[in-house]
Amino acid sequence: MPGGPWWRIGWRNLGRNRRRSLIAASMLAVGYFSCVALMGWADGLVAEMIGNGTGILTGQLQIHASDYLPDRSVYETIGGRDGTNVRQLVEQVAADPDVDAAAPRVYGGGLISSGSATAAAMFLGVDPDLELHVSRIMNALVSGEHPAAGANEVLVGTEIARTLGVSPGDEVVVVAPAIDGSLGNDLFVVSGVFESGLAELDRSFALLPIDALQALMVLPPSRVHEIAAFVRDPWQAPAAAARLDSLIRARGLDVAAESWTTIRPEMVEYAQLTQSFQWVLLLIVFGMAIFGVANTMLMATFERRYEFAVLKALGTTPSGIVGSVLSEALALGAIGLVGGAAVTFPIMVWWHLAPPDMSWLFGDFTMLGALIRPVLRVEYPWTMTVGAAVALFLTTVLAALYPALRSARIPPADTLAGR
Repeated sequence: MPGGPWWRIGWRNLGRNRRRSLIAASMLAVGYFSCVALMGWADGLVAEMIGNGTGILTGQLQIHASDYLPDRSVYETIGGRDGTNVRQLVEQVAADPDVDAAAPRVYGGGLISSGSATAAAMFLGVDPDLELHVSRIMNALVSGEHPAAGANEVLVGTEIARTLGVSPGDEVVVVAPAIDGSLGNDLFVVSGVFESGLAELDRSFALLPIDALQALMVLPPSRVHEIAAFVRDPWQAPAAAARLDSLIRARGLDVAAESWTTIRPEMVEYAQLTQSFQWVLLLIVFGMAIFGVANTMLMATFERRYEFAVLKALGTTPSGIVGSVLSEALALGAIGLVGGAAVTFPIMVWWHLAPPDMSWLFGDFTMLGALIRPVLRVEYPWTMTVGAAVALFLTTVLAALYPALRSARIPPADTLAGR
């Protein structure tokens, strides 16, 4: 940045035509606000998608036997046929600094019947107390309550409840193949009905206490299919998965610890696409702003051509003329940045803390298998905030470069003579 008298001269020159300078600075401020606000909203959409895509049921991190996925065989439990100390393993996972909670799970498939109605279901055995802190599916109750640990109770989705015509308190028959080749069946009571907002979950999943499902499938308490974990910052899940994979394998267990980025790669691809779009938008917005600033600087330098001619006649070098014009442009950029930041940051804080709810206009929708609420949530896009500030100053310099070079080539004699 030019220093000395040229910086002071450039700053004062903005006051020659205050209206024009204000319009140009406002254009830069609006460009800054547009980039930060739009990308904050895009980041909010991605965060909403990841939060719901992993938080409803999947979890941000899963640990299972290395051969369990993708077939999900009921025989592939952590620790093999011998199983493992489930409580100790859950405590080890929950002790990771990035993990807030962990819970064991058992999966099975079968049928639920009530009277003459039957529905196919994916059974998920959970520890009701621990699962509440890992996923949100048990908090999506529309009626009834959670199944109690050790009880023959089942929590079903709204579509299963509608198909069977049951409600909390009704009895159903649960049938599931057991690992010893038999067909497990027992009488269960519907404890509640949930609605996740995802049709595939509501019509196919039923949650049972983990010990009840293990008894039904003839699985000993030491055998579970999965440990699911909740990581508050989803982007820290890959690092947590790598740490836990090493720690658990050191215990002699052949496991795979995988984060949501491996389980749901389509979400990662969408997030990367959004980040790429951010820089394209930055280029477009400030590319358009260049023309406005260039017009301002061209007019300003044209009006001062006699002044530049006098300066050159007195011995000012062309670099001094260029420094004067660039200093004026940088001062304009500083005003635009201060004005843009003064408008952007309060709006972003309000928008983040009190996102407008658009549910009155349209309902929830799904994207990449994740439920998206009609809430205009925004995040703080710090990378874009800095990137937009750098782009703002680059815009002013690039826009002023041609007028500055043109002013430096003014012939003093011809200009002062009016030629």
